[in-house]
Amino acid sequence: MDALIQELDMKVRQWQPDIAQQVREYIMEIIALADQDGLDLVRSKIVEQEVLNLIDESKRINS
Repeated sequence: MDALIQELDMKVRQWQPDIAQQVREYIMEIIALADQDGLDLVRSKIVEQEVLNLIDESKRINS
């Protein structure tokens, strides 16, 4: 975990301030979801969206 923190710290210092702030916000959201056991729900929504995208792609190909 220490290596991950060091890598993230190094990257945040290199990125543009707005990008670094966005990353900080995303990480805080992930931590909050993990604290609430909400990551499974997020993963489910991602999978659901991927399935919908595949269905749309299939419809376009078959049209």
